[in-house]
Amino acid sequence: MSGKIVNNVFRASGVIAATPGGLDWSTAVVTGSTLSASAGKGYFINTTSNACTVTLPSSAEIGDQIVFADYARTWSTNNLIIDSNGNNFQGDPDTYTVDYSTAGQSLNIVYSDATKGWLPVSDDAVADVGVAPSIQRGIFAFGFTSAVVGVSNLVNTSGVIAADVSAVDTNGRSLAGSNYGGDKAIFAFGRTGTPALNVSRLVNNSGVIGNDVTGVGTIRYGCQAVSYGSSGQAVFAYGNADPNFYSMSNKVSSSGVVASDTTGVGTARQELGATEFGDGLGIFAYGVTAEGNVSLSNKVNTSGVIASDVTGVGTARQGLDGVSYGGDKGIFAYAGSSATDFGTVTNRVSNTGVIASDGQTAGTTRYANMAAPFGGDQGIFAYGNGSGGRISLSNKVSNAGIVASDVSGVGTARMQGAGAGYGYS
Repeated sequence: MSGKIVNNVFRASGVIAATPGGLDWSTAVVTGSTLSASAGKGYFINTTSNACTVTLPSSAEIGDQIVFADYARTWSTNNLIIDSNGNNFQGDPDTYTVDYSTAGQSLNIVYSDATKGWLPVSDDAVADVGVAPSIQRGIFAFGFTSAVVGVSNLVNTSGVIAADVSAVDTNGRSLAGSNYGGDKAIFAFGRTGTPALNVSRLVNNSGVIGNDVTGVGTIRYGCQAVSYGSSGQAVFAYGNADPNFYSMSNKVSSSGVVASDTTGVGTARQELGATEFGDGLGIFAYGVTAEGNVSLSNKVNTSGVIASDVTGVGTARQGLDGVSYGGDKGIFAYAGSSATDFGTVTNRVSNTGVIASDGQTAGTTRYANMAAPFGGDQGIFAYGNGSGGRISLSNKVSNAGIVASDVSGVGTARMQGAGAGYGYS
């Protein structure tokens, strides 16, 4: 004996119903809302987008076996629904509703007889799942002193900011940055002087900024960006190109390709903040419209769809930024009512996307600062414009969301740059 267990499936007649190597698994993952299942087969059921109703064979024989597996661990969100198609299921007629709603569950059913019908011989959930790697390093790039600059500063796993590194190609200000592709970053849009830009720059997992990629979406500045989903995607949204405020967005694929414009949802505005929260979710909040500052937010789901406005909590303001902390929460900080009215107010974001009222004030008042994650579950705010001019200091955010006091900065004092996370090591 080899010791290998082979899961052959037999009918009552002794004829093998599946392939000699084991259960005959369907090669296509089921993503539809319905499935007509066959005996002797296994199916991977992906309910990411919708529930799936499975119709079992109407003419079942004793010993017929079918297996279903939760492909994307989403049965808890969109259920697997069993239609026993005239036969009983665990002794109940098919008028009963049979739902399976546990994430990571697999269901192995065998037909017994007309009395009990289909019986689960196992319906276990796989509780142990892999833990996704977390972002360890950050990068701050570009900005404005008395002119646009093209420098960047890397942030190590302890939140220490390194000296200036000259970036390549176009300098920029009033741009946005985000993590993408798991361990890389992207900066996009912004402006040099008066003209707005529609360029993007990819950052590799060593923190090196690449050359300009031109022609991505409508030119604009003052937008924001956030990552979403489990496949390393991101979305840039909102912004301004005088005199127009925009409510559009541009998704970024896991390979860093910026898509064309998508008509936005929510109030058109610029100089807002953004942060990730929960599991693959994001949120845009605050900013300034043609009528003035606002205190509202728009969530981003795991597919990158931006939701309609939610009336905000906390001080309406512009020129702020946000960063994630604690693995599933976020925080907005700083900014003010105008470019000359600075603040230190913070607003935490829960792991369900609820923005808290004004909280801790921390550090030097400033406007148009930058933020980036580091260390797996921490964040850091840096740079900006203070009452005495451009500043080069930083404030770490702990994994409990506590903003630390000022640390004298390294690198060019500037405002209106952008930050992002990168790297798994």
